[in-house]
Amino acid sequence: MRYSIIVPVYNRPDEVDELLQSLSKQTIKDFEVLIVEDGSVKPCKDVCDKYANILDLHYYTKENSGPGQSRNYGAERAKGEYVIILDSDVVLPTGYLQAVEDELKQNPCKAFGGPDAAHPSFTPVQKAISYSMTSFFTTGGIRGGKAKLDKFYPRSFNMGIRRDVYLQLGGFSKMRFGEDIDFSYRIVEAGYMPRLFPEAWVWHKRRTDFRKFFRQVYNSGIARINLEKRHPGTMKLVHLLPAVFTLGVIGLLLISLFWAFACVPIIFYCLIICIDSSIKNGSLWVGLLSVPAAFVQLMGYGFGFIESWWKRCVLKQNEFTAFEKNFYK
Repeated sequence: MRYSIIVPVYNRPDEVDELLQSLSKQTIKDFEVLIVEDGSVKPCKDVCDKYANILDLHYYTKENSGPGQSRNYGAERAKGEYVIILDSDVVLPTGYLQAVEDELKQNPCKAFGGPDAAHPSFTPVQKAISYSMTSFFTTGGIRGGKAKLDKFYPRSFNMGIRRDVYLQLGGFSKMRFGEDIDFSYRIVEAGYMPRLFPEAWVWHKRRTDFRKFFRQVYNSGIARINLEKRHPGTMKLVHLLPAVFTLGVIGLLLISLFWAFACVPIIFYCLIICIDSSIKNGSLWVGLLSVPAAFVQLMGYGFGFIESWWKRCVLKQNEFTAFEKNFYK
């Protein structure tokens, strides 16, 4: 068998239905699907039963231990030459696996990943969040799917790796946040060079409201310091920018209490985001929503980063005691 697609699931039956439907329409059929129910209160077994005669589908249940350990659980039971890791909130275009196959035939590699995009059916908030996560004006475009001059580190929403390499490296760690980047770093440190497959993209829903989105990026900010401690030298300038942005916005708002023109840079930035997103999404409403989405994305990450820096670097707390909820026992 060529591919084993592993999807950890936690209380997402509706999302799994959409994902499995898109998998059933793939032009390449040489794959199996392993759904790993991670202690869900709302299981997706009924959804999986709908596709039992359509897909080579294997449904597993286990106690809650987090997405990383659930992926490992699936990999240990997989049969494919390559393991493809997907999040439950993605939907695949019909040519996804064909794009992966074309890339592997043209230039074989041990590990790879693809970009994500917003689907036309996504809500305006989802489109705004997708914009904030991929725009040059928010993340520097590092998640926008463009080829980089430096190393490429796949993310768990769309990641592929040879199964033997996966098992050799021990899969994902028990980190709750940042476990996919930790795994990507270990892949590179082991001497493998993951490749970006630009055409193997997925539609990624991400979070559906700003509150959930804030928690996601806040946790990512926390993880960044922990990742630097585990893998010294991996932190880049772009990782520092959200914290600088956060402190800068707070500083300008405080100064504006005494000097109104201090808010001009913030207003100018809002205009850039609104105009750029409106053009890219063909919607002024999405453009307007992209402004709070950008601030949530940057400042949520920035606050998490600053807290983690304070606890890990200033107070010298270790990874577990500083953020006990970052781990699964």
